[in-house]
Amino acid sequence: MNKIPRNEHPRPDFRRDNWLTLNGEWDFSIGSDTFNRKILVPFACESALSGIGDTGLHAVVWYRRTFAVPEKMRGQCLLLHFGAVDYRCSVWVNGTLVKTHTGGQSSFSADITAAVRGTEQNSIVVKAEDDPLDLEQPRGKQFWEEQPRSIFYTRTTGIWQSVWLEAAAETRLDSVRITPLFDEEAVRFEYALCGREDAALKAEISFGGRPVACATVQANGKKGVFAVSVQPQAASAWNFYEDLAWTPEKPRLFEVRFSVYAGGQCTDVVNSYFGMRKVSVENGTFLLNNRPYFQKLVLDQGYWPQSLMTAPTDDAFVQDLQRIREMGFNGLRMHQKAEDPRFYYHADRLGLLVWGEIGSAYQYSAAYAQRWYSEWAECVLRDCGHPCIVTWVPLNESWGVQEIRTDRMQQAHSMAACWMTKSLDGTRPVVDNDGWEHTCGDLLTIHDYESDPAVLRARYASAESILRSAPGGKSLYAQGFAYQGQPILVTEFGGICFAGGTDGWGYSHDSDPQKYAQHIAALMAELRQSPQVQGYCYTQLCDIETEQNGLLTYDRKPKVDPALIRRANEG
Repeated sequence: MNKIPRNEHPRPDFRRDNWLTLNGEWDFSIGSDTFNRKILVPFACESALSGIGDTGLHAVVWYRRTFAVPEKMRGQCLLLHFGAVDYRCSVWVNGTLVKTHTGGQSSFSADITAAVRGTEQNSIVVKAEDDPLDLEQPRGKQFWEEQPRSIFYTRTTGIWQSVWLEAAAETRLDSVRITPLFDEEAVRFEYALCGREDAALKAEISFGGRPVACATVQANGKKGVFAVSVQPQAASAWNFYEDLAWTPEKPRLFEVRFSVYAGGQCTDVVNSYFGMRKVSVENGTFLLNNRPYFQKLVLDQGYWPQSLMTAPTDDAFVQDLQRIREMGFNGLRMHQKAEDPRFYYHADRLGLLVWGEIGSAYQYSAAYAQRWYSEWAECVLRDCGHPCIVTWVPLNESWGVQEIRTDRMQQAHSMAACWMTKSLDGTRPVVDNDGWEHTCGDLLTIHDYESDPAVLRARYASAESILRSAPGGKSLYAQGFAYQGQPILVTEFGGICFAGGTDGWGYSHDSDPQKYAQHIAALMAELRQSPQVQGYCYTQLCDIETEQNGLLTYDRKPKVDPALIRRANEG
C-alpha cells in the first residue's frame, strides 16, 4: 500500500504538543465487520490513495486498528479526535462504546481515558453508516448514482479527515473562542475549562515574535469571557490598520499561548492564533476593516483525482491557495463542503478570503432540517475563529429547499438558517440561500452563467435592471420577500469549458486558448465595471471528473498562462 503520511497537526488553532497521529494503515471491511482488507486513513475507500478504490454504493464500512499509549502520554487524560467521518458513526475502544456522532463534515472527540488499558495494545473500532440513496442527508456534491454526472461527483464514505490521539491533564482548557474587536483594538476570549474549580487561565499574546499583552483570569465556575488590548507597547510607533490588521494583501497573525494553572502548577498549555480584522455591511456596502472591499473569488469544490474530498497532502492545500493568489483572486468560495481546518489555517496565513459553506441535502423534511441544524452549528462553532472566513453560506441554490419560492415551511427554514447562524456568530454576513430565491440574508448573491459580455453589461447596469432579471429562469427572491438594499455580488459566473479536446462539459465553450482567456476577461470586466456589483466568484478553480469548466485541469495544470487570468482580474 502506498504510504502517504498526513502527520501535520490537524488543528493549528488549538495545538497541544503531546499528540499522536492515528493516520496510516487500518483494518477495513465493507458491509460487515470482517476486517479483511487494509485501508490508508484518512482517505475514503472510494479514493485511489486509500488503497481500496471501490466506488460502489456502500451503506456501512468498518475500521479497526490498535495503538499503544506512548510513555509521554501515560498518566494523563487521553482524547480521541476525528476530523470528519461521513456520515453517522460509532466508536469503540477495547469494546467500550465511547462515542456516537452524526454529521459527515463536522469534527468530534471522545475522552477515552477510562477505556484504555494502560501500557497494553488498545483497539479502536469504527462503524460508519452512510446511506448513498438518502437525499435528506447533507451530502454536497456526492452523487447518489454509481457514476459521476453533471455537477455531481464520486461519493466519500467513512473517515476522510485525520484521526489523532491527544494527552492532556484533567484540569485543562476545554475550548476557547477568539473574537477580534477591531474597533476597540482588542481581542475577546470566551473560554471553558474542565477539572478543578480553583483553576486560572493565562493568555500571552505576541505579534511578530514580540510580546504584546498578558492576562490571567480565575475560572470562577470554569467558564468566562475577558478582553485584552492588542495595541503593542510604544503604540505611537504603530499604525493599527497599516501595521496590525489582517487583510488578504497583508495577512498578519497574532500568536496566543494559553496556560491553565491549578494549585500553583501549570497543568495545560494550548497554542493558537488570530487575525485582527472586521467584516461588516453598512449602508449597502461590504466592508473589510471598515473600508469597502471588492471581492474577486473563485469557486473551489475541494476535490482531487486520487483522493476525492481529502487533500492528498497538506502541501496540496497550499498549492491550490497559492495558485488562486497567482491568478489574481483575493478569495474563494469553498463550495458545498465544510473543509478541513488545515485549509482555513493556510488561507489565514497566506491571505485569502473564504466563504464558508456546508454540503446540502436535496429533499426537504423535518428530519433533514434537524440533521442540518446540528451539523451546521458544529461547523460554525469550530471554524468561526479563522480570520479568512468572511461570509457564511448555509444554503445554496435552493438545494434541500426545492420549493422555497412558494413553500412557507422551506422559507422558514431559510430564515431560521440565517438567524441561527447569526445567533452563533454575529461577526460575519450571512447569505441565506446563495444564488436565487432569497429570503432574509445580508447580501444579494446571484448565479449568472450568461456567456455574452454585452448581456451582462445591460443586466448589471443599475439596481433596477438587476432586480428585473431572472438568470437561469430563477427569481432572485422567494414570494413575499424583496430587496432591502443589500450589497450585490455575482457569486457564480463563467464556467467556460476549455478542455483541450477532451470530453466534458461547461456552461459555455471556447476551443481556442486565446479566445478562452479573452472571454474570461470580458466577463470579469463587465462585472467589475458595474456600479452595482461589489464582488464576483468565477466558476471554477479546476475540472472535476465530467465537469470541465475549471481554470486548471483536475490535476492542477493551468489551461492558459495564470498571468492572463491575473490581468483579467486586475483589469
